[in-house]
Amino acid sequence: MNKKSGACRPDQPSSWYANALRYTTESVILLMLILFPALNHNTLRAENKKIILEHSDTIEGGQNEKGTYKSVVGKVEFWHNTLNLKCDRAISYDRENRIVLAGNIQIGNETFNIFGDNGVYYPETEIGELSGNIRGLLIDRSLYGKSQKAVINRPASQIWLNDRAIAWFGRQQLSGDIILLHLKQSAKNDGSMTIDKIQIQGNAFFAAEDTLSHAPLAYNQLGGNKMAIQLDDNSRITGITVSDQAEGLYHLYGENHEPRGINYSSGSEIRMFFRDGSLYRVKVSGNVEGKHYPDRYRGDKTINLPKFVWRENENPFRQEKSPR
Repeated sequence: MNKKSGACRPDQPSSWYANALRYTTESVILLMLILFPALNHNTLRAENKKIILEHSDTIEGGQNEKGTYKSVVGKVEFWHNTLNLKCDRAISYDRENRIVLAGNIQIGNETFNIFGDNGVYYPETEIGELSGNIRGLLIDRSLYGKSQKAVINRPASQIWLNDRAIAWFGRQQLSGDIILLHLKQSAKNDGSMTIDKIQIQGNAFFAAEDTLSHAPLAYNQLGGNKMAIQLDDNSRITGITVSDQAEGLYHLYGENHEPRGINYSSGSEIRMFFRDGSLYRVKVSGNVEGKHYPDRYRGDKTINLPKFVWRENENPFRQEKSPR
């Protein structure tokens, strides 16, 4: 087809121009609708299941050993319900109900952002799985974490950090094989969420800077195989329960905050109770053993629990770390 010279008048477009414009618009819309194999079905079934493509440099389609595929490439960003997903490339296959994400992956919303190297997103279940150099933070910067794998389960309001997981919560450090964050709606009613409970499974460890001990610096410590941490609406810890080979090291004070030494305890279960964010009661049960150290041992590294290591320098967001 030969090109026509001259510009078409806006009020009298040629039939060729109108047809081309309509064809281009319809083609882009069609590509967006068929971008992922399950989207047509989801869009028809439920409005809130739509995936909205905000941006990509190119839209591709083709066939390889896995079958027919559709993909978007370059600064990809799309929304699914309240989740925002970003990556360098997203690809799906007609036979699979999943979206494979690659390069500079970020999954987040108004509450959190999780970053990783590789990932898969399942539109039907609204679950994202990331692997490789996982870094994450809550938007209000109350918690930072890292691991090798992560699972974001939007319907269950859960974030899983798996494989050498560690997190920093204010001046507190959590670590274990798995760290599971349970989220709940914020009392602010602004659509954001806060942490309701934290569960740690396997090699669970909790360390907190003793805020009443300034020199030398000391840490309260708690370890075991399983741990559950409960928080209030202001994200302050109200209770910690550790079970299965539980042991703890915590600093004691009198009514006027005068030092009263350091206590070591072990048992089947240790429960710590907090008031206004401060420890006020400890209960140990099952095969209880203990030892009291005089106050001259305050800050002495030789009495720390064997698994204690303060790892703040590993925080991937340490330049933005929480205030004391």
